[in-house]
Amino acid sequence: MKSIRRPSVFHLLATLLLFLAVAPPLHAEEASYEPLPGEGKTIAISSDYSFVYNFAKKPQLGIVILKVEVADKDGKKDSSLKITGASGMPSMPGHHDSGEVDFKLNDKGDYLLPVDVVMPGGWEIKLVFSKEDKVLYRGSIKFDI
Repeated sequence: MKSIRRPSVFHLLATLLLFLAVAPPLHAEEASYEPLPGEGKTIAISSDYSFVYNFAKKPQLGIVILKVEVADKDGKKDSSLKITGASGMPSMPGHHDSGEVDFKLNDKGDYLLPVDVVMPGGWEIKLVFSKEDKVLYRGSIKFDI
């Protein structure tokens, strides 16, 4: 009969320390994203900026283009901000997530983000607006296919 080796206190302690080193803190808070109203509505980023978003066409399976137009406090189009977007299906975290992607500026100064909608269901795009590495605003667009 083979004897079963019991782990030593050292091994148990080492395993616990390794777990604590790689496990996320229990109190870690995810950044808060403001739910955005429908397309075409002006949304304040700060006292200095606002934006409007629209999809190039109604979201459907395939690549959907999200367009964001930023304006300064005087209402003039502004392209000085950095905008990132992360898309995915909240019901299937990690399976269809894009990760954080930079919006691209077109010749007209509009920010564009292609979103790859790969299956029907509920989708979310999380937007982060920054200036000089300081986050000014976080918002979330939810839609269904």
